[in-house]
Amino acid sequence: MRQGRGGRGRGQGGGPGRGQGRGQGRGDGRGRGYGRRRPLDHGDLRLLILKLISEEPRHGYELIREIEARTGGAYVPSPGVIYPALEALLDLGWVEAEADGARRSFKLSGEGKAELEAEAETLARIEQRLADLLDSDRPEDPQDVRGAMWRLRHAVQEAVRGQPDNLDRRKAVADILTEAQEKIAGLKD
Repeated sequence: MRQGRGGRGRGQGGGPGRGQGRGQGRGDGRGRGYGRRRPLDHGDLRLLILKLISEEPRHGYELIREIEARTGGAYVPSPGVIYPALEALLDLGWVEAEADGARRSFKLSGEGKAELEAEAETLARIEQRLADLLDSDRPEDPQDVRGAMWRLRHAVQEAVRGQPDNLDRRKAVADILTEAQEKIAGLKD
């Protein structure tokens, strides 16, 4: 028996996790969270990651960008969600990691392929949810301020990290942020 992190064991008969880890959602993509709709529960996200990795090996950041693209920007999982999910998939034996420079590239294992086949119905529901997000009139829930803040933070980090010594770029980013701050502060009831 193979032991993973947290003492999870893997025996014969299908392995752990089947039917587990589907989060606290109601089966329609709406989980608990102060009335805010969560696009995917944790178990659903794991299956989606498996599906994306089955298409081609990917890095964690590539997974984030691909999910964002497939939802039209309506859902952008944070690294704090993607990387623990990848570690769980490694622990379950459903993916394998290979060093690719300073990063790791993840690819589907035979056990991961079997899990995708076993969860085909759930995966179809997940893909329909992504299609619904992509086709929606609004790219995201207008109350998704937290998500918008995360995407803004990520964009700022990418802009600055891309050229850390470019003072003109840093000033341009600071000017944009100041303008946004002033507009938000000026909102009236």
